[in-house]
Amino acid sequence: MRILMIGISYAPEETGIAPYTTGLAEHLARGGHRVTVLTGVPSYPQWQVYPGYRGMLRRRERLGGVDVRRVRNYVPRTQSVLQRGLYEASFLRGGLTTITLPKPDAILGVVPALSGGLLARLAARRHDAPYGLVFQDLTGPAATQSGVAGGRWASATISAAEGFRPYLESLGVEADRIHRVRNWIHVEEPKLDRMTVRRRLDLPQEAVICLHAGNMGHKQGLSNVVECARMAAGVDPRLLFVLMGDGSQRPLLVDLAQRYRLPNLRFLPIQPADLFSNILAAADVLLVNQRGSVTNMSLPGKLTSYFFSGQPVLAAVSAGSETAREIHAAGAGMVVSPDDPRSLLDALLGLAADLERRRQLGQAGIAYARAMLTAEQALAGLESMVAAVAARTAPDQEVTVSP
Repeated sequence: MRILMIGISYAPEETGIAPYTTGLAEHLARGGHRVTVLTGVPSYPQWQVYPGYRGMLRRRERLGGVDVRRVRNYVPRTQSVLQRGLYEASFLRGGLTTITLPKPDAILGVVPALSGGLLARLAARRHDAPYGLVFQDLTGPAATQSGVAGGRWASATISAAEGFRPYLESLGVEADRIHRVRNWIHVEEPKLDRMTVRRRLDLPQEAVICLHAGNMGHKQGLSNVVECARMAAGVDPRLLFVLMGDGSQRPLLVDLAQRYRLPNLRFLPIQPADLFSNILAAADVLLVNQRGSVTNMSLPGKLTSYFFSGQPVLAAVSAGSETAREIHAAGAGMVVSPDDPRSLLDALLGLAADLERRRQLGQAGIAYARAMLTAEQALAGLESMVAAVAARTAPDQEVTVSP
């Protein structure tokens, strides 16, 4: 079967949506399908084009048995509706020149890049072929809930993805065409002991490390964690806050930390993929922080890795969010009020003083990950969805909701 996948995020990006799109494409290729991926230039989460891809207009690569077609797209350094619009429009424009490929048997568009969904629809019409959409975020609500400038306006004009099911149904998608498939663990099991990892990163052995790993954008609202670190500095010197990753808000967070002169807050850059799971396991508490306005628009992909690390998850998120529901379902952590550094600090102090509680939550996360978040389960579900799409004879739409 010939399959065309369209999405702006793909390998060599190692965080966010890219690992899941890449994993599905390579899985289908290993199954004997001829898979072509139309994608953009890699830039996430730094929002800078990766070395080796700068200045290119188009490129064709063979990665993991997949025919990867890249088109140049605008990459914004700051996030706003205007910048996001340019990001999407540039990929849409480049993609329009590339959908003149041999007729596929099935087409998949990956959202939240709306251009991926639109290009899938346009390609379906051109080839008179069926298509499906894989939603990772609800793009319109995401803009509003994340505090992106102009986001409220965007939510009235942009459709996107499941908490997510009620929102999709409100847009007119038939219930029997919506499928739930979770994302999966895509990191290796930790192999290094915590002392070795901490020594390599120059982190104190005796500290209780509270680690945020991943994107530092509007949605994360990480000034809440910085303020919590400021409050903790005079309460418990054992607590060390580590923000690891990159994103549009990182410079502002660094400036804020420097203004407070916090000895208990450190920033780490994005780490190599083969070290990532080891760093999670070397922490004591893994942090998820979201603005209180973030509810049903997304589920952080890093939760799969967090659960698998064997460390407890502490989430300062809305009680009605997808993140809170998933943590409660796993029994792998605690949820506290968002935008409230005192609540976050109180929970951290409780966990720091209770080693057995941390162990229990960490073990529950591992058990949940092994039972519910395996690649075999997720990819089997996605492959079934692809087969359902291909079985249709017209450019009808199937929707798979991930995670």
